[in-house]
Amino acid sequence: QEPEMQRKLERELRVREGALKLLGACSRPEQALEAAKGLLLASARVLAYMAELQRRKEAQVLRRTARRPSDAGPTEERLPCRGTVCVSDLRIPLMWKDTEYFRNKGELHRCAVFCLLQLGSEIHDTPMVLVDRTLTDICFESPVLFSEAGPDFELKVELYSAGLSGAGVQGSTPRKLATRLSTSLGRSSGKRVRAAMDGGPGSPPSNGGTGPLLLPTPNVPGPKFHLLAHAILSLAEVQDGFRTGGVGQAGGFGVLLGCRHPGTPGSAPPLPSEESSCWVPLYGSMCCRLAAQPRCMATPVCCGSLRLQQPGPEAQGSTCLYCVLRGTDLLCYRGPGEADAGMEPALTIAINKETRIRATEREGRGLPHGMAVTNRYGGEEVTHTLVAESRAEAQRWMEAFWQHFYDMSQWKQCCEELMRIEVPPPRRPAAVLPRQGSLYHEM
Repeated sequence: QEPEMQRKLERELRVREGALKLLGACSRPEQALEAAKGLLLASARVLAYMAELQRRKEAQVLRRTARRPSDAGPTEERLPCRGTVCVSDLRIPLMWKDTEYFRNKGELHRCAVFCLLQLGSEIHDTPMVLVDRTLTDICFESPVLFSEAGPDFELKVELYSAGLSGAGVQGSTPRKLATRLSTSLGRSSGKRVRAAMDGGPGSPPSNGGTGPLLLPTPNVPGPKFHLLAHAILSLAEVQDGFRTGGVGQAGGFGVLLGCRHPGTPGSAPPLPSEESSCWVPLYGSMCCRLAAQPRCMATPVCCGSLRLQQPGPEAQGSTCLYCVLRGTDLLCYRGPGEADAGMEPALTIAINKETRIRATEREGRGLPHGMAVTNRYGGEEVTHTLVAESRAEAQRWMEAFWQHFYDMSQWKQCCEELMRIEVPPPRRPAAVLPRQGSLYHEM
């Protein structure tokens, strides 16, 4: 996978170079805003890809060290399945002064804002929204999907703003980090990364490793986006509905005081004030729908033929069924054709955190290569005995059940029922700014 990540890094470096050239040549405001946004997005992806490459190289070194004969090999640990995380209907309320909103007094303050969302090395952005005092909420309704999330995911949501006639300077990346990451890449990529990450005069030597890393933007004319607020969403905030949170609450939108972080006093630009062109009066909370679909809920975990042993003291009769383990059910069909056609299963056995499964061997009246699945319905326990064709097949099913139970324990509320995941619509063209000045000056 490293060559693919290397190609992504090369592509974003070229996108960043193109955005810089475009930003210097733009004459229309909407073009300049899109170019500045593309520059910030490409810089964030470059840093995310470099961090991922560095993490993989460190993991390779650890694996090589663990393979030495003098070291005892670590035991194989069970890993949870991956899943898809979806953020949609993101709304950020605003708090304008009554003189501005109700009385419509003072100069009209207008900004362009968008959200940058990052999960691991995957980064997406929302469409840009133009904000003035006529808006009470900033709305990003289009869903954003992350397809390779684990149950321990941390989804970062950052709000950026730029005044339509403002300017500013972004932060810079520490020189030590630039050197360490650029030397771990190839020769040509390392040179380009180093050139892109070298800060200008006055750049801070370090930010302590806790703040947001931004590639420095050369002093080119045009709008500059500033980080106003951020939030980190995790598995605890996932629910099949809307989630509202305030400052300091789980899932709430935390306003960054001057974009400063603990341990880095004075290393960030000052907090945008009401006089700043990029200032937006945030209320201090956000509302969104955060849903997750683990793969164990959306796709079959295990499938194959099993025989359902009929209950009774002699246990002679049995029925051959084609079983599919998916989500919270073991679906039993009369044949593979019914499963492929999506027909109603002949039998459905619940599989949840209360289900008990044990292997049955030939001990007395025990069944060879069998599994006993026990559920409690009301106040009564019901056991279904399933028999595999061989010991290896029974072991395959038992391993699938144990892995499925582990996935459900890690993904928690996401495995209670299949959550709805929305598909993002095609991205619309950038919003056209209203005409400013005469048509002669605009042309």
